[in-house]
Amino acid sequence: MSVQSKKEQVRTLRERGFVVVPGLVSPQRCEEIKAVAAEQLRAAAAPVEFEADLQYPGAPDSRDAPGGHTVRRLLDAYSRHALFREWATSPEIRGWMELYFGEQPVLSRAHHNCMMTKHPAYGSLTGWHRDVRYWSFERDDLVSVWLALGPETADNGALWLVPASHDAAFTSDRFDEAKFFRADLPENRLWIDNAVTPTLAAGDVVFFHCNTLHSAGKNLSDQVKFSLVFTYHGASNVPLPNTRSAATPEVPL
Repeated sequence: MSVQSKKEQVRTLRERGFVVVPGLVSPQRCEEIKAVAAEQLRAAAAPVEFEADLQYPGAPDSRDAPGGHTVRRLLDAYSRHALFREWATSPEIRGWMELYFGEQPVLSRAHHNCMMTKHPAYGSLTGWHRDVRYWSFERDDLVSVWLALGPETADNGALWLVPASHDAAFTSDRFDEAKFFRADLPENRLWIDNAVTPTLAAGDVVFFHCNTLHSAGKNLSDQVKFSLVFTYHGASNVPLPNTRSAATPEVPL
């Protein structure tokens, strides 16, 4: 990828709050990563997060209910396998993030850092939110990298993103107690109705800002969807002491 292409992508991210980069990862590399993820999913290898623990719409009522052990996320992807780690710290990611932040990029292991799975029967719906709602840094300027390991469409629970929402100044009453963007408010619907859902193929990557409103629907297909997700910030934008964001050692790229 040329420097000019990266500059155009960074410009799009700054303007729209997200950008899709097609074919950034080869199909073979995606298959290798996905095979490891599928094996770890079958074993429910700890640490994992279960759908029942979150209680999002469509999730099982408890771990004892039907589908109660449906995994939502394979946590701490950085430590899980060398293939995950190699992608997270790859030259293409480092170069892209250096261009965006204008300084050394740092991988946060406290946020995302997971293999996201979306199951057909018990994968829940994720409401509209900004990722930064539970993050604590000096500046709200972090970028997440979402790698599709297979097709992602509106039918199997792909991301929905609201263009330019990362620059909007929303008051706290626009969100509910769990800090989800309230879809029942007419003024919020004006934003939500502009949402788009990029159709992704294996190897496509979405870069999106931590303040970009996004959601994800249920998986209506018959296959589990896998997405590898990491989050980065500039070296000068440090996590605040004694917060979850500072609880896990980070990885300078």
